[in-house]
Amino acid sequence: MATRAQYESSNEIGVYCKLTNAYCLTAVSPHFFSIFESELADHIPCVQTSIAGTRIVGRLCVGNKNGLILPHTTTDQELLHIRNCLPDNVVVQKVEERLCALGNCISTNDHVALIHPDIDKETEEIISDVLGVEVFRQTIASQPLVGSYSVFTNQGGMVHPMTTIEELDELSSLLQVPLVAGTVNRGSDVIAAGLAANDWAAFCGLDTTATELSVLERIYKLEDLSPSSIVHDMRSTLIDTNV
Repeated sequence: MATRAQYESSNEIGVYCKLTNAYCLTAVSPHFFSIFESELADHIPCVQTSIAGTRIVGRLCVGNKNGLILPHTTTDQELLHIRNCLPDNVVVQKVEERLCALGNCISTNDHVALIHPDIDKETEEIISDVLGVEVFRQTIASQPLVGSYSVFTNQGGMVHPMTTIEELDELSSLLQVPLVAGTVNRGSDVIAAGLAANDWAAFCGLDTTATELSVLERIYKLEDLSPSSIVHDMRSTLIDTNV
């Protein structure tokens, strides 16, 4: 089930949180934090933090169940706080990188990462080591900011709506998960700004339509869709249409 949420009055919730299978980071906001805590606290730790003194934690860091990479602008106090709150098996590391909005430049699940074509070679090696993933330099719909225009888990992924069929096939074979081109927040193509997902939960902006919601629930396998239930849904639709 996907949950709609807002950060204060913003629907760009992916800017203010980072969700993985092992932990969840959110900007400091008791109401926003409580939305994530109520859904996730039984399974993974949820942590309120700032990064580099800002609230845009989702755009500045990148992580998966194996690790978390923070920009060099992260303060020592923030680094210590995050390390203390995350599980011991999660490696937390700062990286010296010119493109320091790491969340915009890198998209990852637990096995594969797509990165901005201009990221440093040293950073690429750190991503591979800390996150334990295969790394590919890639663009999505001719956009180098792969972290902004895609969100993928180990179950599936959503990418920029202008991604071609050929690109979708190429990306899907790289990532080894099914992909769909779509939007969030009533037509926004900046997928990662309006969506945060892991293997069993997803959160999207309050403006996300019912159609967008059903697409993302299916691609991330957040609902139990056996073949019989799909046939039943189709029959119900046909009956409703013909009555």
